[in-house]
Amino acid sequence: MKALIQRVSYASVRVDQATIGRIDKGVLVFLGIEKKDDQAVSKRLLHKVLNYRIFSDTSGHMNHNVIEVAGELLVISQFTLAASTAKGLRPSFSSAMQPADAGLLYDHFVEQAKQRCKVSSGIFGSHMQIESCNDGPVTFLLSA
Repeated sequence: MKALIQRVSYASVRVDQATIGRIDKGVLVFLGIEKKDDQAVSKRLLHKVLNYRIFSDTSGHMNHNVIEVAGELLVISQFTLAASTAKGLRPSFSSAMQPADAGLLYDHFVEQAKQRCKVSSGIFGSHMQIESCNDGPVTFLLSA
C-alpha cells in the first residue's frame, strides 16, 4: 500500500461535475492498494499518514503532524500508484489489488481515518477531478 501525500492549503474532488469532497488546510492522500495489502498494512500506513511531521512549527521546521494542526484529510483512490514502471513505456498494473477487494480496503482506510480527524474522500473506482493548492510544495511517497 502506498500513499502519495501532499500538504495542501485546500483540496477538492469532483465526480460528474459535482463537488463531493473538500478540505481546507490538511493532507491530500492519493492511496494505491496492492495485492499483498490487508487491514494490518492499512493500519500501519494510516498511522504514518496521520503522524508524519510535514507542518511547520513557529521556527519553520516540519515538526507537526496533521492532527496537531487540526488539519483535514482528503483521501483519493489512486490505483496507478501500484504500477510497475521499470520496463518499457507502458505501466504494468499486475501488482494492483483487484477492484472489489481494493474498494473494501480503501473504505476501511477512510473509516479508520474518520475516527482520528475530519476526512473527505472520493468515490472508489470513479473518474474524478482533483483540485488542490500544494502548500510548499510538500509531497512525500509513503509505504507501510
